[in-house]
Amino acid sequence: MKIEIDNKSYNFNENETILDVCRRNNIEIPTLCFLKEVCHEANCRICMVEVNGRLIPSCSTLAQQDMKVITKNARIINSRKKTLEMLVSNHHKDCPNCQKFGYCTLNKLFLEYNVYESKGFYEKSFISIDDSSPCITRDNNKCILCNRCQKICTQTQSVCALTKQERGFETFMGCAYNNNLKQSSCVGCGQCTLVCPTGALVEKDETNLLRQMLSDKENIVIAQVAPSVRVSLAEAFGEEIGTFDEGRMVSALKKLGFKYVFDINLGADFTVVEESNELLENIKKNKKGPLFSSCCPAWFKFLQNFYPDYVKNLSSCKSPTEMLGAIIKNYYAQSQNIDADKIKVVGIMPCTAKKGEKHRGKDVDLSLTTRELARLIKQNNIDYLNLAHEKFDSPLSNYSGAGLIFGATGGVTEAVLRRTIKLLNPESNQVEFLDVRQGNGRKEVEVCLGETKLNLCVVSGLKNARELMEDIISGKKQYDFVEVMACPGGCVNGGGQINVNYDKIDIEEVKLKRANSLYEQDKKLNIRNSSDNQIVQQIYRDFFIPSPNKCDILHYHN
Repeated sequence: MKIEIDNKSYNFNENETILDVCRRNNIEIPTLCFLKEVCHEANCRICMVEVNGRLIPSCSTLAQQDMKVITKNARIINSRKKTLEMLVSNHHKDCPNCQKFGYCTLNKLFLEYNVYESKGFYEKSFISIDDSSPCITRDNNKCILCNRCQKICTQTQSVCALTKQERGFETFMGCAYNNNLKQSSCVGCGQCTLVCPTGALVEKDETNLLRQMLSDKENIVIAQVAPSVRVSLAEAFGEEIGTFDEGRMVSALKKLGFKYVFDINLGADFTVVEESNELLENIKKNKKGPLFSSCCPAWFKFLQNFYPDYVKNLSSCKSPTEMLGAIIKNYYAQSQNIDADKIKVVGIMPCTAKKGEKHRGKDVDLSLTTRELARLIKQNNIDYLNLAHEKFDSPLSNYSGAGLIFGATGGVTEAVLRRTIKLLNPESNQVEFLDVRQGNGRKEVEVCLGETKLNLCVVSGLKNARELMEDIISGKKQYDFVEVMACPGGCVNGGGQINVNYDKIDIEEVKLKRANSLYEQDKKLNIRNSSDNQIVQQIYRDFFIPSPNKCDILHYHN
């Protein structure tokens, strides 16, 4: 089928919109509210095109045979400018101080269409910022009611924390009963911050707290970095999506003033050991009911909010960042003869929910997102692309491939299987379990470990987690081990990752590129099983085995 766009003929497929055809053929049409497969309600009216003398939204209009479309003329440009002028009248115009500055789609359009003032349209008075959540800041002064956040929170995550309130000029995006985020069903996953085209929803910025921490000369400030940060950070400096960059990341952290930089992958190796021990214990006792992974704080919060009776099924194991934090403040402090009270542990995470987790675990003093780290590097005028490649500091640096792949959905399960199969069958050399890797949000796998059969489920995205829970409650499904990551695709698509222009690249492609980068690095490592990590063996031998009660620091007790 053929469609004419700007006097040129193009093919189109059934059920494609005008915008789909234009994007596929690199014809630029601006959008604000549109998000492929998530939000296509034509709320913003920026994507207007002309068809048969009528202005229509390209994002919601299906292409038709012999349709003649104009994407640029004086009338269309004037329509977009008027829309932007109305948006600027409702917008807090303090762009240079906004966390989204440089990534804001609205600001880009203001500059492109030379719109800086409201031309007499209605201007609202500014309202207070919702800073109640430990994870996310909501500033309705910057909200353009595009509906992206509501769609991602409701359709993709099934959390339903955000919805439109009031009507007409008084409409705003808020929580049920006009509660703040902390009082709402919000789990802190931060997926809304990834898709918000302005600075209305951002991670809770704690970079000033880090500066205060670093300025105190009594502090020994230690950074620990999550696996998926190293496949996203370089994107903020113009590198390709999924670029694996460990060395310059470590170098940048040292230049920011961190005394030591350790690797959370080591903490992940400890999580694998403890969690696989827990799974084996369940197998031996023929314990019914699934063992849920406990690495994701947004998943923990989701269970608390919606399925509190199943919180008991969560593994008692701390997340990798909390485990490594506990090891730093206990084993490392003791072995290096350092006063543990002077140690400040800062997690660099792909996640906004980790900002809330630190209040539960108490072994990490501060949690910053990948985006916050990128901002700090830029604010300190560090020439990131020309930095030397440095290694993580010893001794808390060696890691296995099993710890590295925690960053992708299915990684926790695969890492646990690598160790469990080796324990049940010492002759086995199997390290890759492709069946549990990237899927469509939920993968069910039966694995034979010797004579033992395990029913496993890997889930990412909280809508899929809700469906999983309903299947478990109804008795429709039974599992031995369930891994849940709140963010679709896992931590590679975490709510604190570098913002991506989803007009230019598909979300699925972003997830796949970052995950594949981790798996490719995993293949290059000599150690791919957590049990084979010599640092893990040494710490168990020197610290935990002589005093078994010390293992309590690796587990939650509430």
